[in-house]
Amino acid sequence: MEKNQEKVRYSLVKNVEDYQVGIYDKPLPCFGCGKGWFCFLVGFLFPPLWYYATVLYFGNYYRKDPRERAGLAASAVAAMACTIVVLIVILATLL
Repeated sequence: MEKNQEKVRYSLVKNVEDYQVGIYDKPLPCFGCGKGWFCFLVGFLFPPLWYYATVLYFGNYYRKDPRERAGLAASAVAAMACTIVVLIVILATLL
């Protein structure tokens, strides 16, 4: 590197005062954890919430906020597991 390099001046692309709030700067609903994780956690007390979150998941609700996708998917898996367990219990009682 040369010792006699010219000082390069950089300029800002945007003005600092023109800060725009992005989609990820807003807090998630339901105490900051999102609808999906809220339904997943409360679903252990009230399992129909898992089915509500599954409807939201298959209705592409996560396109509004991609941070919701993991919680909604977890609720869909929990709803499927709950359905399988209920079917096994019903079939075991019938036999």
